[in-house]
Amino acid sequence: MKYIYVIMMAIFGWTGLLQASELESSDKLLQLQHEWAHINYNVVEDQKEVAFEALAAKAHAWSAEHSDKVEPLIWEAIIKSTYAGAKGGLGALSLMEEARDLLLKAEKIDAQALNGSIYTSLGSFYYMTPGWPIGFGDDDKAEAYLDKALSMAPNDMDANYFMGDYWLEEHKYKKAVEYLQKVIDLPNVEARPVYSKGRKAEASEKLAKAKKHIH
Repeated sequence: MKYIYVIMMAIFGWTGLLQASELESSDKLLQLQHEWAHINYNVVEDQKEVAFEALAAKAHAWSAEHSDKVEPLIWEAIIKSTYAGAKGGLGALSLMEEARDLLLKAEKIDAQALNGSIYTSLGSFYYMTPGWPIGFGDDDKAEAYLDKALSMAPNDMDANYFMGDYWLEEHKYKKAVEYLQKVIDLPNVEARPVYSKGRKAEASEKLAKAKKHIH
């Protein structure tokens, strides 16, 4: 049984002069992104559950203060889903459902926010979560959401990574290679070096698996 383990992202590109509240929001977003990457890629496995639980609480506090803003909702969902992956077991399903619902709420506010992260995340949720009668997983929905994410942000690292991983799970190895190789070839996200290094390492590992099946 699979649960989502890592999920995606994109950095906000700020232009022009920002109000103090906007600067605070962008700083908070980047802080959560850095903490997520550190836990996901640098913390040992048996300590990740506790670390992600604490980070999820922090993200929820930010989201509760700004329920009308899309970025806190997206990142609470992302962190909650990775917490579910670290937690594992049937107890993780309720966390995944909560994360999905946060993204659906965010979609109503601004579907294009954070470089299409809503659809990248939803796509990954739907193929990594068990299907009925255990969970809400659905491969058709996963592919549709990931297609939408890539149409919005064709050079997004996570959109390509999760599409490649999806095709790997579907045993469509040539398709998987196309997207996973692109992840490796994309430039790093300048403000998020730990994330960029970690995501590319994951893509390299998945790419090697896919290539073994191509003759």
